[in-house]
Amino acid sequence: MRSIGSISVAIALACLLGACAAVPALPAHDDPARYRGVYDVVWAAPDGVELEMDIFTPTSGKASYPVVVIFHGGGWLINDRSIMNRAARYLVTNGEYVVANVDYRLLSDSGNSVTLDEVVADAFGAVLWIKEHVARYGGDPQRIAVTGDSAGAHLSAMVVNLGSRLGSAGFRETRAFEPTFLPPGRTAEQVADAGGLDVQAAVLNYGVFDFLGITRAGFESVLNPFWWLSGSLPRGVFGKDINAKDRTDLYVAVSPVFHIPQASERTLPPQLLTVGSDDWIVRPESVVAYRTRLEKAGHDVRFWVYGGRSHAYLNGPPNIWFSHQFRSDAPQALDVMLDFLDSVFHP
Repeated sequence: MRSIGSISVAIALACLLGACAAVPALPAHDDPARYRGVYDVVWAAPDGVELEMDIFTPTSGKASYPVVVIFHGGGWLINDRSIMNRAARYLVTNGEYVVANVDYRLLSDSGNSVTLDEVVADAFGAVLWIKEHVARYGGDPQRIAVTGDSAGAHLSAMVVNLGSRLGSAGFRETRAFEPTFLPPGRTAEQVADAGGLDVQAAVLNYGVFDFLGITRAGFESVLNPFWWLSGSLPRGVFGKDINAKDRTDLYVAVSPVFHIPQASERTLPPQLLTVGSDDWIVRPESVVAYRTRLEKAGHDVRFWVYGGRSHAYLNGPPNIWFSHQFRSDAPQALDVMLDFLDSVFHP
Protein backbone atom coordinates (compact mmCIF):
# COMPACT_ATOMS: atom_id res chain seq x y z
CA MET A 1 0.00 0.00 0.00
CA ARG A 2 1.17 3.50 -0.74
CA SER A 3 2.20 5.24 2.49
CA ILE A 4 3.29 8.86 2.79
CA GLY A 5 3.19 9.41 6.55
CA SER A 6 6.83 8.60 7.30
CA ILE A 7 7.98 10.44 4.18
CA SER A 8 6.04 13.51 5.32
CA VAL A 9 7.83 13.52 8.67
CA ALA A 10 11.21 13.11 6.98
CA ILE A 11 10.54 15.99 4.60
CA ALA A 12 9.36 18.24 7.40
CA LEU A 13 12.51 17.57 9.44
CA ALA A 14 14.74 18.01 6.40
CA CYS A 15 13.12 21.32 5.55
CA LEU A 16 13.70 22.57 9.07
CA LEU A 17 17.37 21.78 8.54
CA GLY A 18 17.40 23.54 5.18
CA ALA A 19 17.75 20.38 3.10
CA CYS A 20 14.37 20.10 1.38
CA ALA A 21 15.90 19.55 -2.03
CA ALA A 22 17.75 16.48 -0.79
CA VAL A 23 14.67 14.40 0.10
CA PRO A 24 12.32 12.59 -2.30
CA ALA A 25 9.14 14.36 -3.36
CA LEU A 26 5.70 13.25 -2.21
CA PRO A 27 3.31 11.82 -4.78
CA ALA A 28 1.96 14.70 -6.85
CA HIS A 29 -1.41 15.96 -5.70
CA ASP A 30 -2.23 17.53 -9.04
CA ASP A 31 0.08 17.29 -12.06
CA PRO A 32 -1.66 18.68 -15.16
CA ALA A 33 1.05 17.11 -17.33
CA ARG A 34 -0.34 13.69 -16.40
CA TYR A 35 -3.91 14.25 -17.56
CA ARG A 36 -6.18 16.27 -19.77
CA GLY A 37 -9.49 17.51 -18.49
CA VAL A 38 -12.81 18.26 -20.13
CA TYR A 39 -14.96 20.42 -17.90
CA ASP A 40 -18.63 21.31 -17.42
CA VAL A 41 -19.91 18.50 -19.64
CA VAL A 42 -23.71 18.68 -19.54
CA TRP A 43 -24.99 15.12 -19.38
CA ALA A 44 -28.67 15.71 -18.58
CA ALA A 45 -31.14 18.49 -17.73
CA PRO A 46 -34.08 17.02 -15.79
CA ASP A 47 -36.82 19.60 -15.22
CA GLY A 48 -34.45 22.22 -16.64
CA VAL A 49 -31.71 21.61 -14.05
CA GLU A 50 -28.48 21.19 -16.01
CA LEU A 51 -26.30 18.43 -14.58
CA GLU A 52 -22.60 18.51 -15.38
CA MET A 53 -19.49 16.44 -14.91
CA ASP A 54 -15.75 16.92 -15.33
CA ILE A 55 -13.82 14.13 -17.04
CA PHE A 56 -10.08 13.58 -16.58
CA THR A 57 -8.04 11.30 -18.85
CA PRO A 58 -4.44 10.18 -18.22
CA THR A 59 -1.87 11.25 -20.81
CA SER A 60 0.18 8.06 -20.51
CA GLY A 61 -0.97 6.94 -23.93
CA LYS A 62 -2.90 3.73 -23.31
CA ALA A 63 -5.65 2.74 -25.71
CA SER A 64 -8.22 2.82 -22.90
CA TYR A 65 -8.48 3.05 -19.13
CA PRO A 66 -10.83 1.82 -16.43
CA VAL A 67 -13.23 4.52 -15.28
CA VAL A 68 -13.83 5.88 -11.77
CA VAL A 69 -17.16 7.68 -11.29
CA ILE A 70 -17.28 10.03 -8.28
CA PHE A 71 -20.45 11.18 -6.48
CA HIS A 72 -19.90 13.94 -3.90
CA GLY A 73 -21.34 14.03 -0.40
CA GLY A 74 -23.37 16.65 1.42
CA GLY A 75 -26.38 14.93 2.94
CA TRP A 76 -28.24 14.98 -0.41
CA LEU A 77 -28.86 18.68 0.34
CA ILE A 78 -25.65 20.68 -0.09
CA ASN A 79 -22.38 20.79 -2.06
CA ASP A 80 -21.57 19.98 -5.65
CA ARG A 81 -18.82 18.16 -7.51
CA SER A 82 -16.30 20.92 -6.76
CA ILE A 83 -15.66 19.47 -3.29
CA MET A 84 -14.23 16.37 -5.01
CA ASN A 85 -12.12 18.23 -7.60
CA ARG A 86 -8.87 17.72 -5.71
CA ALA A 87 -9.60 14.04 -5.10
CA ALA A 88 -10.40 13.54 -8.79
CA ARG A 89 -7.17 15.23 -9.86
CA TYR A 90 -5.17 13.20 -7.34
CA LEU A 91 -6.61 9.94 -8.66
CA VAL A 92 -5.88 10.74 -12.30
CA THR A 93 -2.43 12.11 -11.43
CA ASN A 94 -1.41 8.99 -9.51
CA GLY A 95 -3.48 6.27 -11.18
CA GLU A 96 -4.23 4.86 -14.61
CA TYR A 97 -7.93 5.75 -14.63
CA VAL A 98 -10.32 8.02 -16.44
CA VAL A 99 -12.08 9.92 -13.64
CA ALA A 100 -15.58 11.38 -14.00
CA ASN A 101 -16.59 13.82 -11.25
CA VAL A 102 -20.38 14.06 -11.35
CA ASP A 103 -23.11 16.46 -10.25
CA TYR A 104 -26.63 15.31 -9.41
CA ARG A 105 -29.74 17.13 -8.23
CA LEU A 106 -30.03 17.95 -4.54
CA LEU A 107 -33.21 17.65 -2.50
CA SER A 108 -33.02 21.42 -2.02
CA ASP A 109 -33.05 22.14 -5.78
CA SER A 110 -36.09 23.34 -7.75
CA GLY A 111 -37.54 25.15 -4.77
CA ASN A 112 -36.83 22.30 -2.35
CA SER A 113 -39.00 19.92 -4.38
CA VAL A 114 -36.60 17.22 -5.62
CA THR A 115 -37.36 13.75 -4.25
CA LEU A 116 -34.79 11.20 -3.16
CA ASP A 117 -35.75 8.73 -5.88
CA GLU A 118 -34.96 11.48 -8.41
CA VAL A 119 -31.52 11.92 -6.84
CA VAL A 120 -30.95 8.17 -7.21
CA ALA A 121 -32.24 8.37 -10.79
CA ASP A 122 -29.59 11.01 -11.49
CA ALA A 123 -26.83 8.74 -10.17
CA PHE A 124 -28.11 5.87 -12.30
CA GLY A 125 -28.38 8.15 -15.34
CA ALA A 126 -24.85 9.46 -14.88
CA VAL A 127 -23.41 5.94 -14.93
CA LEU A 128 -25.44 5.11 -18.06
CA TRP A 129 -24.29 8.34 -19.76
CA ILE A 130 -20.69 7.53 -18.92
CA LYS A 131 -21.02 4.01 -20.31
CA GLU A 132 -22.52 5.42 -23.49
CA HIS A 133 -19.95 8.19 -24.03
CA VAL A 134 -16.76 7.52 -22.06
CA ALA A 135 -14.97 5.78 -24.93
CA ARG A 136 -14.50 9.17 -26.59
CA TYR A 137 -12.58 10.24 -23.46
CA GLY A 138 -10.39 7.15 -23.43
CA GLY A 139 -12.45 5.19 -20.94
CA ASP A 140 -13.48 1.55 -21.13
CA PRO A 141 -17.26 1.24 -20.56
CA GLN A 142 -16.79 -2.40 -19.53
CA ARG A 143 -14.51 -1.45 -16.61
CA ILE A 144 -16.36 0.94 -14.32
CA ALA A 145 -15.91 1.69 -10.62
CA VAL A 146 -18.27 3.90 -8.63
CA THR A 147 -17.22 5.80 -5.55
CA GLY A 148 -18.35 8.61 -3.32
CA ASP A 149 -18.28 9.91 0.20
CA SER A 150 -21.20 9.98 2.64
CA ALA A 151 -24.30 10.66 0.50
CA GLY A 152 -22.14 9.90 -2.54
CA ALA A 153 -21.27 6.51 -1.06
CA HIS A 154 -24.99 5.87 -0.59
CA LEU A 155 -25.60 6.64 -4.27
CA SER A 156 -22.72 4.39 -5.27
CA ALA A 157 -24.16 1.56 -3.16
CA MET A 158 -27.54 2.12 -4.81
CA VAL A 159 -25.89 1.61 -8.20
CA VAL A 160 -24.27 -1.61 -6.98
CA ASN A 161 -27.24 -3.11 -5.13
CA LEU A 162 -30.24 -1.71 -6.99
CA GLY A 163 -28.97 -0.92 -10.47
CA SER A 164 -31.23 -3.64 -11.82
CA ARG A 165 -34.31 -2.13 -10.15
CA LEU A 166 -35.35 0.02 -13.12
CA GLY A 167 -38.75 0.84 -14.52
CA SER A 168 -40.82 3.54 -16.16
CA ALA A 169 -44.15 3.13 -14.35
CA GLY A 170 -43.38 5.48 -11.45
CA PHE A 171 -41.36 5.07 -8.29
CA ARG A 172 -44.19 5.50 -5.80
CA GLU A 173 -46.17 2.75 -7.51
CA THR A 174 -43.37 0.28 -8.27
CA ARG A 175 -40.31 1.26 -6.16
CA ALA A 176 -38.36 1.11 -9.43
CA PHE A 177 -36.15 3.93 -10.69
CA GLU A 178 -36.20 5.55 -14.11
CA PRO A 179 -32.66 6.84 -14.83
CA THR A 180 -32.34 10.50 -15.74
CA PHE A 181 -30.42 9.46 -18.87
CA LEU A 182 -31.23 6.41 -20.96
CA PRO A 183 -29.31 5.20 -24.02
CA PRO A 184 -31.16 6.22 -27.20
CA GLY A 185 -33.95 3.84 -28.11
CA ARG A 186 -33.79 1.93 -24.80
CA THR A 187 -36.35 1.78 -22.03
CA ALA A 188 -35.48 1.49 -18.36
CA GLU A 189 -36.74 -2.09 -18.41
CA GLN A 190 -34.54 -2.98 -21.37
CA VAL A 191 -31.50 -1.46 -19.68
CA ALA A 192 -32.22 -3.51 -16.56
CA ASP A 193 -32.65 -6.73 -18.54
CA ALA A 194 -29.30 -6.16 -20.24
CA GLY A 195 -27.46 -5.43 -16.99
CA GLY A 196 -26.81 -1.91 -18.19
CA LEU A 197 -25.92 -0.56 -14.74
CA ASP A 198 -23.50 -3.35 -13.84
CA VAL A 199 -20.19 -2.02 -12.51
CA GLN A 200 -16.96 -3.84 -11.73
CA ALA A 201 -15.91 -2.24 -8.42
CA ALA A 202 -17.04 0.22 -5.75
CA VAL A 203 -15.35 2.29 -3.05
CA LEU A 204 -17.81 3.44 -0.40
CA ASN A 205 -16.37 6.09 1.92
CA TYR A 206 -18.18 6.72 5.23
CA GLY A 207 -21.46 5.86 3.55
CA VAL A 208 -25.07 5.88 4.68
CA PHE A 209 -26.67 2.52 3.85
CA ASP A 210 -29.90 2.62 5.87
CA PHE A 211 -32.02 5.59 4.84
CA LEU A 212 -35.01 4.30 6.76
CA GLY A 213 -32.88 4.33 9.91
CA ILE A 214 -31.64 7.89 9.53
CA THR A 215 -35.16 9.06 8.72
CA ARG A 216 -36.44 7.56 11.97
CA ALA A 217 -33.55 9.35 13.70
CA GLY A 218 -34.75 12.75 12.42
CA PHE A 219 -33.37 13.30 8.91
CA GLU A 220 -36.59 14.99 7.75
CA SER A 221 -36.80 17.24 10.82
CA VAL A 222 -35.12 20.32 12.23
CA LEU A 223 -32.71 17.95 13.97
CA ASN A 224 -30.91 17.64 10.63
CA PRO A 225 -28.62 20.70 10.14
CA PHE A 226 -28.21 20.05 6.43
CA TRP A 227 -31.66 21.55 5.84
CA TRP A 228 -30.68 24.94 7.24
CA LEU A 229 -27.26 24.73 5.59
CA SER A 230 -29.11 24.36 2.27
CA GLY A 231 -31.46 27.24 3.12
CA SER A 232 -34.46 24.92 2.99
CA LEU A 233 -37.21 23.92 5.39
CA PRO A 234 -37.31 20.28 6.53
CA ARG A 235 -39.79 18.06 4.68
CA GLY A 236 -40.43 14.52 3.60
CA VAL A 237 -37.84 13.44 1.05
CA PHE A 238 -40.53 11.86 -1.15
CA GLY A 239 -42.91 14.80 -0.74
CA LYS A 240 -44.30 16.77 2.17
CA ASP A 241 -47.27 14.42 2.60
CA ILE A 242 -45.21 11.20 2.64
CA ASN A 243 -43.55 9.80 5.75
CA ALA A 244 -41.68 6.68 6.78
CA LYS A 245 -44.50 5.41 8.99
CA ASP A 246 -47.11 5.36 6.23
CA ARG A 247 -44.81 4.50 3.30
CA THR A 248 -42.00 2.46 4.84
CA ASP A 249 -41.65 0.69 1.48
CA LEU A 250 -40.31 3.84 -0.19
CA TYR A 251 -37.62 4.39 2.44
CA VAL A 252 -36.62 0.73 2.31
CA ALA A 253 -36.35 1.06 -1.48
CA VAL A 254 -33.55 3.64 -1.12
CA SER A 255 -31.68 1.77 1.63
CA PRO A 256 -28.93 -0.46 0.18
CA VAL A 257 -28.66 -2.43 3.44
CA PHE A 258 -32.03 -4.08 2.69
CA HIS A 259 -31.03 -5.09 -0.84
CA ILE A 260 -27.96 -7.28 -0.51
CA PRO A 261 -28.47 -10.42 -2.62
CA GLN A 262 -26.93 -13.75 -1.79
CA ALA A 263 -23.84 -14.25 -3.92
CA SER A 264 -25.37 -17.51 -5.16
CA GLU A 265 -28.15 -15.42 -6.71
CA ARG A 266 -26.17 -12.38 -7.89
CA THR A 267 -22.54 -11.60 -7.20
CA LEU A 268 -21.82 -7.99 -6.36
CA PRO A 269 -18.54 -6.49 -7.56
CA PRO A 270 -15.56 -6.17 -5.19
CA GLN A 271 -16.10 -3.34 -2.72
CA LEU A 272 -13.92 -1.31 -0.38
CA LEU A 273 -15.59 0.33 2.61
CA THR A 274 -13.75 3.09 4.49
CA VAL A 275 -14.58 5.18 7.54
CA GLY A 276 -12.81 7.40 10.04
CA SER A 277 -12.32 5.96 13.52
CA ASP A 278 -13.69 9.19 15.04
CA ASP A 279 -16.60 9.74 12.63
CA TRP A 280 -19.60 11.01 14.58
CA ILE A 281 -21.88 11.46 11.58
CA VAL A 282 -21.51 7.99 10.08
CA ARG A 283 -20.52 5.82 13.03
CA PRO A 284 -17.84 3.23 12.26
CA GLU A 285 -20.05 0.51 13.73
CA SER A 286 -22.71 1.19 11.07
CA VAL A 287 -20.13 0.60 8.33
CA VAL A 288 -18.90 -2.53 10.10
CA ALA A 289 -22.49 -3.80 10.23
CA TYR A 290 -22.86 -3.24 6.49
CA ARG A 291 -19.57 -5.02 5.82
CA THR A 292 -20.74 -7.96 7.92
CA ARG A 293 -23.95 -8.26 5.91
CA LEU A 294 -22.01 -8.24 2.65
CA GLU A 295 -19.61 -10.88 3.95
CA LYS A 296 -22.41 -13.13 5.21
CA ALA A 297 -24.04 -12.93 1.79
CA GLY A 298 -20.77 -14.15 0.25
CA HIS A 299 -19.49 -10.99 -1.40
CA ASP A 300 -15.92 -9.69 -1.81
CA VAL A 301 -15.66 -6.76 0.61
CA ARG A 302 -12.61 -5.05 2.09
CA PHE A 303 -12.53 -2.61 4.95
CA TRP A 304 -10.26 0.21 6.07
CA VAL A 305 -10.50 2.45 9.13
CA TYR A 306 -8.72 5.80 8.97
CA GLY A 307 -7.32 6.19 12.47
CA GLY A 308 -7.88 9.52 14.19
CA ARG A 309 -10.06 10.95 11.42
CA SER A 310 -13.70 11.98 11.44
CA HIS A 311 -16.07 12.60 8.53
CA ALA A 312 -15.32 14.15 5.12
CA TYR A 313 -11.56 13.53 4.99
CA LEU A 314 -11.69 13.34 1.19
CA ASN A 315 -13.22 16.79 0.65
CA GLY A 316 -11.17 19.51 -0.95
CA PRO A 317 -12.07 22.65 1.04
CA PRO A 318 -12.16 22.44 4.86
CA ASN A 319 -15.44 23.23 6.61
CA ILE A 320 -16.62 24.48 9.97
CA TRP A 321 -17.20 21.01 11.43
CA PHE A 322 -13.99 19.20 10.56
CA SER A 323 -10.33 20.13 10.84
CA HIS A 324 -9.17 18.00 7.92
CA GLN A 325 -6.85 19.49 5.33
CA PHE A 326 -6.68 17.86 1.91
CA ARG A 327 -2.90 17.79 1.59
CA SER A 328 -2.35 16.21 4.99
CA ASP A 329 -5.42 13.96 5.27
CA ALA A 330 -6.82 12.93 1.87
CA PRO A 331 -3.78 11.37 0.12
CA GLN A 332 -3.45 8.41 2.48
CA ALA A 333 -7.11 7.50 1.95
CA LEU A 334 -6.86 8.05 -1.80
CA ASP A 335 -3.81 5.81 -1.95
CA VAL A 336 -5.77 3.07 -0.17
CA MET A 337 -8.46 3.53 -2.83
CA LEU A 338 -5.91 3.30 -5.64
CA ASP A 339 -4.40 0.15 -4.18
CA PHE A 340 -7.83 -1.45 -4.10
CA LEU A 341 -8.72 -0.33 -7.62
CA ASP A 342 -5.37 -1.54 -8.92
CA SER A 343 -6.03 -4.96 -7.36
CA VAL A 344 -9.26 -5.15 -9.36
CA PHE A 345 -8.28 -3.55 -12.65
CA HIS A 346 -4.47 -3.88 -12.78
CA PRO A 347 -3.69 -7.13 -10.89
